[in-house]
Amino acid sequence: MIPSIRYSVIVLGVACAAPVHSDEITVFAAASMTNAMSELEMQFEAATGHDLVVSLAGSSALARQIQQGAPADIFISANPDWMDRLEQDGLVAADTRFDLSNNAIVLVAAGTDAAAVTVGPDMDLAGLLGDGRLAMALVESVPAGIYGKASLESLGLWDSVAPQVAQTDNVRAALAFVAVGEAPYGIVYATDAVAEDSVTVVGTFPPDTHPPIVYPAAAMAESDNPLNQSFLDFLRGAEARAAFERQGFVVVAD
Repeated sequence: MIPSIRYSVIVLGVACAAPVHSDEITVFAAASMTNAMSELEMQFEAATGHDLVVSLAGSSALARQIQQGAPADIFISANPDWMDRLEQDGLVAADTRFDLSNNAIVLVAAGTDAAAVTVGPDMDLAGLLGDGRLAMALVESVPAGIYGKASLESLGLWDSVAPQVAQTDNVRAALAFVAVGEAPYGIVYATDAVAEDSVTVVGTFPPDTHPPIVYPAAAMAESDNPLNQSFLDFLRGAEARAAFERQGFVVVAD
């Protein structure tokens, strides 16, 4: 089951959150980090006595919110490209960006006893789908969807399944689509599959079929929150590393 976590509400293109005080820090994080951020929220608050407010969504949606002035202190993206865009816009605080973790993308099937498949050019994904849908995050903007499409194109499978792709706003929505049986298969992060007992990982996409999956983290230039550096240091610490690794991330931050 996916644990509960506090969300700030995103309405009409702007993230609605309480004003940031010195005892509160707001983190925008990719939806694929839901479980890990739930752990980190409890750990950070217990260790510091400060309040951690987390907004979770697709990295593209969060980046656009920041571009529109949303009050984020920290951004953790599932894709370097979206952090690059914010950096190019002057919205990333100098010398705060670092690569936090890596991930993998997997093919998941509905149910707990689906048969494994060999993910490669000979995989008959269209045949596996039949008349069903392939659940994926938005393939042109959400990192998990971008990586998934890149892999399918690299394997020569995209054209055969593209008409059956059901795109969702973020990777957790794609996972839920499979978990409830609305789609027989989906492409999600390995860490998402760990969080859902109602799906089976039936194959892993070779890492050389898509760009490296890197999660950068940084403070935002518009934020003057004194807790920013403390939280970024916390992300590099032993407790955070253990939380990320429990959810299947490969931590690369020192």
